Amino acid sequence: MDKRFYVDESKPWFKKEAGWPDEVPKNIDFPRMTLGEMLRNTAQKHPDHKVIWFLDQWVTFRELDEYVDRVASAFHEMGLRKGDVITLLLPNSIQYVVCYYAAARIGAIVSGINPTYKPAEVLHQVKTVGTKAMVVLDSLYESCVAPIRDKSGIQKFISTNIVDLVKMGVVKKTLGKLLKKIPTGDVPDSIPLTRLLDHEIDLPDVKIDADDVATYIMTGGTTGVPKAAVLSHFNCVSNCIQCAAWLHKAKVGAGVIGVIPTFHSFAMTGVMNISIHVGAFMVLFPRPPATEELLRKISELAPPEKLMYVGAEILFKRLADYPDIANFNLTGKLELCVSGAGPLHRPVQEAFEKNTGGRLVEGYGLTEASPVVSAGVFWGNRKIGTVGLPFPGTEWKIVNSTDHKKDLGTGGEDKMGELAVAGPQVMVGYLNRPEETADTIVEMDGKRWLLTGDIGYMDNDGQVVLRDRKKQLIKHKGYSVYPKEVEELVGGNDAVSEVAVAGIPDETDGEIIKAWVVLKPEFKGKLTEDELVKWSRENMTHYKVPAHVQFIDELPKTLVGKVLRRELQEADPLFQQRVAERKAREQAKTA
Repeated sequence: MDKRFYVDESKPWFKKEAGWPDEVPKNIDFPRMTLGEMLRNTAQKHPDHKVIWFLDQWVTFRELDEYVDRVASAFHEMGLRKGDVITLLLPNSIQYVVCYYAAARIGAIVSGINPTYKPAEVLHQVKTVGTKAMVVLDSLYESCVAPIRDKSGIQKFISTNIVDLVKMGVVKKTLGKLLKKIPTGDVPDSIPLTRLLDHEIDLPDVKIDADDVATYIMTGGTTGVPKAAVLSHFNCVSNCIQCAAWLHKAKVGAGVIGVIPTFHSFAMTGVMNISIHVGAFMVLFPRPPATEELLRKISELAPPEKLMYVGAEILFKRLADYPDIANFNLTGKLELCVSGAGPLHRPVQEAFEKNTGGRLVEGYGLTEASPVVSAGVFWGNRKIGTVGLPFPGTEWKIVNSTDHKKDLGTGGEDKMGELAVAGPQVMVGYLNRPEETADTIVEMDGKRWLLTGDIGYMDNDGQVVLRDRKKQLIKHKGYSVYPKEVEELVGGNDAVSEVAVAGIPDETDGEIIKAWVVLKPEFKGKLTEDELVKWSRENMTHYKVPAHVQFIDELPKTLVGKVLRRELQEADPLFQQRVAERKAREQAKTA
């Protein structure tokens, strides 16, 4: 076993009281395997098992492996080589999985792009990662790519329609496109993906090592401009093995629901790669379905081995709040679900488990960790508010925010510091950002530790409570105020459905607190913003009380459901005014 990824089993999270699951190994001997080899191994073991459901189309492992070989052969004939970057501007689809693994099979580096991006955002990503070829959904080209194509430096375009791999008949497809029922578009000077799928299998002899780069994934950008995290084949394979160990009921024949997008690291690992690794099937939706449609599909598709569901809390909240959920027989069909991309609140967890019979826990991760670091336990010592226990082969500690060599140990809020994690899933670094990489990954105790930027403490059972991002900490009258904690406190009001909190610059107090609140429908018009501030004063300590509350209809979120506090903050008129005033003062000093 590689000593770098061996965790001493005397660590506090392995204690009996911590509730480590009996079904999950404490350490794993991670194989030196590439993503292409992982797919090949499973396809040879389970060739006739289903691996993808998409638009009522099933794909088996045998079919997927052949598609990948054909497209990989075609990529190579087009001149794409090991280390070249292939970007995928695609929604969840069969094509995404095929092109991702085809790139891996020839040693190319894949980088998925958010299909909702605007042209400037697409350009930023392709320039950052150095895209040589792009696989683009034809209906997205005109709005997302055409305006920046000449500036992009992309040499080759491969176009595809959303139904290219759906066996619905040529006449039906053509008619659907003519009647505009199937979105389509023109991609000039491109090669159709369907032509690549007809290519003779002629794989090049390329030596690909587990330490070679597999993918560039953009960080969330919620606290700044997105950077490209460099993940190796070893990172990606190891993390999906870790996830499979924790989701121990994800096995041959089981299913994993893929509503969150595969360009995001959470779905890449928690939906796509884990399915390939264990021989399960992924249920892919090109866009988030209506709740009723999702419930119907769960009811129809759930096999004897059950379905897993990973996603953001908002997805589970929709099932928890759905009024007619009893009309769908979900009993025993959903198991071992993980909520990520933000905190899981107890009312959502309890309502979801009551309504579906599934088990839901909070997970924690970040792009720089491929991305999953930890999750709560499904039975036993379940603690709402913690991010659970670290995955097998993962070690974590709370370190002093300024002196990272100082381990703060376990305890309570008096041991508050920055979370650092080590394990096989920790990224290689940031692409072309050596200084930022050095600030984020440090060598300690013979291991590479990722400084997460998340502030919290570790309790005596080794479970971690996170308060907030280091960069989003609010400094109010000398107090350190954590937006997440204020959100939880304000969210305790019965009228509040969702809340986001951020700081507004203030010359006297440093920063003041503002809360953007979405009310439950039945309370709209019955509670005022001032009344909620008054309630906060009565229920919260003085320095955590929002100075301002604003009711809004919806919180802005990323495609995976992470709340964009920064977007709310920067669009706020008072924030803009205070920033302008501060700049004016600074200019006056230097004049």
